[in-house]
Amino acid sequence: MPAVIPDDSVGLVSPQRIHFDQPLPLSCGRSLNTWDLMIETYGELNADASNAVLICHALSGHHHVAGYHSMDERKPGWWDSAIGPGKVIDTNRFFVVGVNNLGGCHGSTGPNTLNPDTGKPYGPDFPIMTVKDWVDSQARLADRLGIEQWAAVVGGSLGGMQALQWAISYPNRLRHCAVIASAAKLSAQNIAFNEVARQAISKDPEFHDGHYYEHETVPRTGLMLARMVGHITYLSDDGMRDKFGRELKDGKLSFDFNPQFEVESYLQYQGERFSSSFDANTYLLMTKALDYFDPAGEQGHDLAAALSPAQCDFLVVSFTTDWRFSPERSRELVDGLIAAGKPVSYAEIDAPQGHDAFLIPIPRYMEVFRSYMNRIANALPQAKGGADHAR
Repeated sequence: MPAVIPDDSVGLVSPQRIHFDQPLPLSCGRSLNTWDLMIETYGELNADASNAVLICHALSGHHHVAGYHSMDERKPGWWDSAIGPGKVIDTNRFFVVGVNNLGGCHGSTGPNTLNPDTGKPYGPDFPIMTVKDWVDSQARLADRLGIEQWAAVVGGSLGGMQALQWAISYPNRLRHCAVIASAAKLSAQNIAFNEVARQAISKDPEFHDGHYYEHETVPRTGLMLARMVGHITYLSDDGMRDKFGRELKDGKLSFDFNPQFEVESYLQYQGERFSSSFDANTYLLMTKALDYFDPAGEQGHDLAAALSPAQCDFLVVSFTTDWRFSPERSRELVDGLIAAGKPVSYAEIDAPQGHDAFLIPIPRYMEVFRSYMNRIANALPQAKGGADHAR
C-alpha cells in the first residue's frame, strides 16, 4: 500500500455506477434494454464542459485508470503514470473519465452480471459486442455527464480502436483523437493468437460452455493459458532477454518438467493472478471485438474513405519493438488519415518493451504525449469555475 499518496496522484477515488434505462441497439442485431457503466472521474468539469477527456481501455483494462481506491491498495490505476496533477493528462486542466466497457467484468453490465429477464448471470448469453457498440454506449454516457464534445478521446491498443471509432461515428463530438499502439484492423496473426486464447478457455473442462457460474467454478487453467499466450505477445524479444535472459530460479537445472527458468515462473505468476481476477466470458467477448474491428471493411477496404467523416485532429503513436501492433500498422493509419485530408501528428518511439510500452512512462513517449495534450489544454477557455456533472 502507498505509505503516502504522491502529490501528483489524483488521490483516493471512488467508482460510480451509471444506470441507463434506454435500450441500446447492438451491431449483432440484439439490444440491451437496461444496462450499467462503471466509471471513474478525475479533475473538474469546466463551465462550458470543454475540458473532458475520455480514456478507453485495452483488452483487460477497466475504469480504474488513476489514483487509489483505498490506502490498502498496493498499486494505483492502470495508467496512473500518465494521469494526475501536472502529469501528461493534467487533472488540474482536464476532467478525465475512465469507463469499464459493456461486457467487462469490473462493474459494467456483462456476462458476470444478472440478466433481468432470468435473474441469473448472463454468462454466454450476453450479446457479442463490437467497438462501435462500446462507442455508442460511451456517447450515451457523455450525454449523461453533460459533455457535448470531448476535448480528446484517448486509448492504447483496443482503446485506440475505440478512439478511432469515435472519430468516425461521432465526428462532431471530439476535437482530438489519440491512437496509441493500435491499428485500423488486426492482422491475421493477431486474430490467430486470439483464437488460441479462446480455445484454451473454451476447452477447459471447467468452462461448461460458458455456464461455469452455475457450476460454481472457473475455467482457471484456460484463463491462465490464454493470459500466458497473450503476455508473450505483449513483450518484445529484447525486453524478455533484458528482464529474464535464461536465468534459472534455483541456479541449476532440476531435470523435470516444473518451471525452472525465471521467465517460466513469471508467466505462470501472471497467468495465475489473471485467472483469479478476470472473467472468462469477458475475455472471449473482448478478443472477438478486437477481431471484428475493421472500419475500412465497410468501405470496400478503403481506409481513407472510412476515415473521411472525421473532423478532429489526430495523434498516432507506435513503438519500435511492438510486434503485436507494429509501427507498420500505425503508418498505414497515418497514410489513410493523410489521404483523407485529416490533420495528424505521428511519433514512432524507440522502446525495447514491446506492446506494453504504451503503459510505461518512457521519457520520449511522455514528452511527445505531453506536448500534444498541452496544446489541447492551452486552447481551452481560461476562465476558472466548474459545472456539476453526474455522479
